[in-house]
Amino acid sequence: MTLNEAQQQVDQWIKSVGVRYFNELTNMACLTEEVGELARVIARKYGEQSFKAGEESNLEEEMADVLWVLICLANQTGVNLTEALLKTIDKKTQRDKERHINNAKLY
Repeated sequence: MTLNEAQQQVDQWIKSVGVRYFNELTNMACLTEEVGELARVIARKYGEQSFKAGEESNLEEEMADVLWVLICLANQTGVNLTEALLKTIDKKTQRDKERHINNAKLY
């Protein structure tokens, strides 16, 4: 599935099952909540925290939840994520093409 296809599929789901998009501010709050849930799993799985009784590592689910809300925000604000990502890749390539290679901390 491409990013464009994902944006179309989420939009179709919202319009057929979800009734309508939450407003942008609500979706931003939802995105923040989902990123927090992802951070909790990362802290427990890769950090120094441990899972509480009954908790499980649902890393894939939490990442997908973040992606879902990000796609919703992109759709409702008219952002083409494919174009935006390509621009970001180009920006980072131009800006960082020597920065990381010359960073002794990475070796």
